[in-house]
Amino acid sequence: MNTFVIVGGGLAAGKAAEALREHGHSGPLVIIGDEREKPYIRPPLSKGYLLGKEERDSIFVHPDDWYREHDVDLLLDTRARAVDRRARTVELDDGRQIPYTKLLLATGSTPRRLSVPGADLDNVLYLRRVGDSERLKSAFTAGAKIVVIGAGWIGLETAAAARMAGAEVTVLEHSELPLLKVLGREAAEVFAALHTDHGVSLLPNVQVESLTGTDGRVDGVLLADGRHLAADAVVVGVGITPNVQLAQEAGLDVQNGIVTDEHLQTSGDDIYAAGDVAGAYHPLLGRHLRVEHWANALHQPEVAALSMLGKDAVYDRLPYFYTDQYDLGMEYTGYTEPGGYDRVVFRGEPSERRFIAFWMAGSRVLAGMSVNVWDVMAPIRSLITSGSDIDDALLSDPNVPLDRILP
Repeated sequence: MNTFVIVGGGLAAGKAAEALREHGHSGPLVIIGDEREKPYIRPPLSKGYLLGKEERDSIFVHPDDWYREHDVDLLLDTRARAVDRRARTVELDDGRQIPYTKLLLATGSTPRRLSVPGADLDNVLYLRRVGDSERLKSAFTAGAKIVVIGAGWIGLETAAAARMAGAEVTVLEHSELPLLKVLGREAAEVFAALHTDHGVSLLPNVQVESLTGTDGRVDGVLLADGRHLAADAVVVGVGITPNVQLAQEAGLDVQNGIVTDEHLQTSGDDIYAAGDVAGAYHPLLGRHLRVEHWANALHQPEVAALSMLGKDAVYDRLPYFYTDQYDLGMEYTGYTEPGGYDRVVFRGEPSERRFIAFWMAGSRVLAGMSVNVWDVMAPIRSLITSGSDIDDALLSDPNVPLDRILP
């Protein structure tokens, strides 16, 4: 009997189980997750659920009944301690050995911890799990002083949620602008202005010296320049680290994630990886890429499942992510490294926060972002994947439909 085992308890795990059943795996199917919750979706934790716009039940990939009806064995609140590739078993913390025929590692990632004095004080908060979101929600009250360390996506989304709850918010960023490495100066300035216009105090080019506290609870942030910022709570959003320990100790190839081919197979026989932890080879981009966003956790599992079942499947979707902050909604697709593009072409006025931006290398579109403009991702993807030479004038002209640019 072929036993398929999935290690991980997030969206990728839930969708992989679904895909395996849909595509014909009828044998034993086990999910091993170290959280008490059944697999759930993480974006609402910094968006709708954090804002109180979505109910708790809405975050789960499947209802309880689905796992029973599809004969999926959920081992929750259970940590996988080791993978024995020779014996084809996953060892659990309690000593049990779970045999596998095929194994999917969807172990996700962990927030980077702040490494300064005072980082272990109470009310120093991170966001990864549903309980984290609930603690943030409790801290975000009218008049509360919230300091956010890190102006990446999590930092900015939590800052927006805190501000919308009426808190006084300060965001600290070590570089000149938020999201500068991700988006470049042109688009980063849009997000900086968005937050300052909503009353956030944005402090760039700063370093945190320590966190201060009273009776074991954080009460402020001391900066390297001597300034002290009062805080009722501190939110830390300084990036995440892929959970590769299990793979590394099993002798799999690990380089900024678990290395896989385009079929999501790792260097180990019958072992696959998907989601945040997978550094997958992207055939269109010609490189290995690890993407820390929801779309990979949503779409990679089907390719992994098909590959586990011996069917030919390739993961070649362009990276995609989105954000909602205040009255701004944004979608982005494509890929470009810092300094890997020549210029940004805008369709619309960035200061009005309703525009499309294109990252260009020569006459090729590498990536595109829409801000408060909807239903344009499909033509943007076509412009990117075509590899065609595109005239800047066509991209910037709102009178030329995007789906009419390509011949």
